[in-house]
Amino acid sequence: MSYERNIFINCPFDDDYNSLLRPMLFTIVFLGYFPKLSNERSDSGETRINKICDLIKKSKYSIHDLSRLKPDEDEFSRQNMPFELGLDIGCRKFANDHLKEKKCLILEKERYRFMKSLSDLSGSDIKDHSNNPSKLVIQVRNWFIETVELRDIPSGKQIWYNFTDFATDFYDKRKKENENFDDQELNMMPIPEYIYYIKEWCE
Repeated sequence: MSYERNIFINCPFDDDYNSLLRPMLFTIVFLGYFPKLSNERSDSGETRINKICDLIKKSKYSIHDLSRLKPDEDEFSRQNMPFELGLDIGCRKFANDHLKEKKCLILEKERYRFMKSLSDLSGSDIKDHSNNPSKLVIQVRNWFIETVELRDIPSGKQIWYNFTDFATDFYDKRKKENENFDDQELNMMPIPEYIYYIKEWCE
């Protein structure tokens, strides 16, 4: 049953992306689904590519954010995200079973910017978020309506307000209830632990 509600997340895992990743995770959990990320478990004996393929196979849905493809000065372009997108699409295209029903959302900073480096995606429905966390929440929420076919869910604006309430509560509780977290630890919190607190708050 978890396959039907698992959502594989393909995105950067740097500190700068946290401002987008955390509201994305909140939106997914708030709507009753399970985000699956390659850094959710750390087994040094497991290769990263095997872990990614396993998560893709176990997730009916996926979200791929290509907004960090263009490198900053003195950096190489980031190819992990398009590579993982290709694995996910390939899993769907070449399957002979339930995996043929997989569906995905592709996000970008600007709607047509991906055309400069991934022209094979021409004709695909790409959503843009402009690096704006509240806009990302709206795009993910609307995708749940259009593609996952959820109905009667709160507006993107309301989900964003809920996220900001959660974020305030998250920081206040971790600091004030003898948990002894500092800002650095809260910002670097492991993904499974952060998702646990989202679930706890939503319940």
